[in-house]
Parts: sequence; C-alpha cells; structure tokens
Amino acid sequence: MLILAAVIFALVAVLVIYGIVRYRARDGAALPTQIFGSRKAEITWTVIPIVIVTVLFVFTVRTMAFVDAPREPADQPDVTITGHQWWWEARYANGAVAVQEIHIPVGRRLLARIEAADVIHDFWVPQLARKMDAVPGRSGYIWLEANAPGTYEGRCSEFCGMQHAWMHFTVIAEPEPQFSAWLQRQAEPPREPEAGLPVVGGRLFREEKCTDCHAVSATDTQPRKGPPLAHIAGRKLLGGDIPNSPANLARWTVNPQSIKPGNRMPNQRLSNADTLALTAYLESLR
Repeated sequence: MLILAAVIFALVAVLVIYGIVRYRARDGAALPTQIFGSRKAEITWTVIPIVIVTVLFVFTVRTMAFVDAPREPADQPDVTITGHQWWWEARYANGAVAVQEIHIPVGRRLLARIEAADVIHDFWVPQLARKMDAVPGRSGYIWLEANAPGTYEGRCSEFCGMQHAWMHFTVIAEPEPQFSAWLQRQAEPPREPEAGLPVVGGRLFREEKCTDCHAVSATDTQPRKGPPLAHIAGRKLLGGDIPNSPANLARWTVNPQSIKPGNRMPNQRLSNADTLALTAYLESLR
C-alpha cells in the first residue's frame, strides 16, 4: 500500500508540475481551450481506483485469514492473557503462570486467548502482532510469533484508568529448549521455606489473609484481585519499572500506593519485624 501510494503521489505531482509549466499564463496568450466534459476521462479515473481498491481488498482478506487466529471452541489456546487494572497475567496450558512477562518460543506460533478481568484493555506488541481488544466477558484470539530471539515491548493501548500509562509488559522470545525449561519451572509450585525468617513470613502471609488476593502456587487457579506471587523472586517487579530487590519488595508490601497510586492493594500496617519476615518469605518464592 505504501508503494502504491508513493506511485500515485509521484504521478499526481508530475501532472501538477506539468500543468503549472505547460499552461502557465503568458503575455499575449489566448485563453486555453476549455473542456467541459470527457466521458473517457470520467470512465478512466473511475475504473482505475475501483481496480486498485479491489486488489487491495483481496490482499487484505488474504492477510486477515493468515493473521487472525481460530475461534473454534475445540482449539484450546497455548496461553491465556488477561488484562487487569493495571497488570497482565499470562497463564499457559500446562498451568504455568507469569505476570507482566510472556515467554514464547522462537519460530513457533502460539495461540493466545485475550481476556479482561475488569474494564476494556487492549493487548499490543507492535513488533509481533496486531492490536487485540480485551473485553470483559468476551474472548479474542491472536497468534504470537517471533522470528528472532529477544525482548519485545508491549503495552495496553486502550485507556483503562489511572495507571494506564504504566500498564506495559514484555514478550520474551527464546529458543525452544530454554522456553520448555522455563515453562516447566513456572508450572511447579515454589519450594516452601524450611527454617528461619521465611517460615515466619509465610505464617504471617497466611494470618494476614494475603491469600485472599494473591495465589502463591501455579496450580491455584481461583480468580483473585491481585497478581499471583508464585516465583515472584525470580521475575521482574512491576514489569521492570523498579529493580526486584528486598528493599523494593518491602516498600511495595508496606506502602504500594507510593509506587503505583490507585492500585487495588491498600497500604499495610506492619511493624518493621513483620515487614522483614514477609519480605524474606517473598524472596524465597523462586
């Protein structure tokens, strides 16, 4: 389409320049012959655009058939991607779950189902796929495929609330063996701490009802308001907005509104000792 538009632009520009030079006013020149209608010209400049639009329509339909993923119920998705205010959840067919990062194998298409948990979001990875609206109560399907390994930036392109501007994520394309190893590791429940401060933090995590909003096991598929925390110590924090360090984990745990205002996690009233224990527990979830 760009090439065709460039050719048409060049043709029009040449004709305009020719008309300016050839038919410019000259001293003593008579009035040029006036043409008040030409059936051939009318037919020509009507037929040519019709042919151009028809050709573009054929290419568009072929591209849509190739790009659009199937919507048959029998076709189970490889990964279900759900938009929340304001984070993305990726849940794979084997039970693996990730937050703010989506892993895919290089050179192989994954069928992704796009959903929303609250309001309308829009899933968009410009280098890999077209936009796909995430609408509450409905599912859309899209192909995700990368021809080269790397990290591809994605974001929500539908205004969805206060922190919309920071609702971004990454798609990590890696060779098949690395992807398979990551997928298997993410599907396994994190190891429970056996001694020390993490044990105290785990008990506090349950006593403070953190499990009402957060799952800590990939096998726990019950819908919750907050992101799953399985393997949180081994992933980026807030999609990489801040380093995943004990200090930042503690800050997020105690005062999340200071980092991401408007998010659904209230500030916690924890003592310094409880904060250290809870952070140690979260650091053990690898």
